[in-house]
Amino acid sequence: MSHCIVVRHVPFESLDRLAPMLERRGLSLRQYDAPIALPTAAELAAAAIVVVLGGPIGVYEEQRYPFLTDELRLLEGALQRQQPLLGICLGAQLMARALGERVYPGNPELGWSPVELTSAGRASVLVPIEGLPVLHWHGDTFDLPPTARLLACTQATPNQAFQLENHAIGLQFHLEVSPAQLEAWYVGHTHELSQPGKPAITELRAAGRAQGALLAPGANAALEATLELLLSAHGLSAGPL
Repeated sequence: MSHCIVVRHVPFESLDRLAPMLERRGLSLRQYDAPIALPTAAELAAAAIVVVLGGPIGVYEEQRYPFLTDELRLLEGALQRQQPLLGICLGAQLMARALGERVYPGNPELGWSPVELTSAGRASVLVPIEGLPVLHWHGDTFDLPPTARLLACTQATPNQAFQLENHAIGLQFHLEVSPAQLEAWYVGHTHELSQPGKPAITELRAAGRAQGALLAPGANAALEATLELLLSAHGLSAGPL
């Protein structure tokens, strides 16, 4: 059986919606908690697809979190061999850094609002989410790699999603998380949410239930299309849906 390698940074930022989609395609899931253990280069290269998830740290904090140096090295190799790769939030930032671009503090976004699709985005896997509210939960941003196509932006964050040919996609925002799973985020991010100016958990919960319900069909369609693109473009069986 082919497998997907999942690189997780904190337990509560998980595959969520993506897990059953990958399993329906006949892919077993091999999860690594990056701060504790990373796959070897050979293990990563053997995967049908790699998914790198989010987390509340900065790509540039290698002194505090030395594992980031090894993770970046692994992603450099995956990108060089054009291995199917999906990066979400921190995962997308790591992809940009692995391609030699800057990652740095930007304009924080926390809450629900649409992204604006570019002309490339309107011809991409993100078409199903056009006009729909998506979840933003980030403080950092990145420069767009010159080989990438920009798919989406917001006024606060010009680089919200990018695609490298048909082998890699980076999303700054979150399509993978369901309102039920967000309950774990409210606990995991409690320190951040207690800071002045941050929305109240009760407000986030209400918005998550309402906006998450609106997003769900589009998010599912966009994520299914993303997996189909990344897998089928490289001669890999999409498997039963």
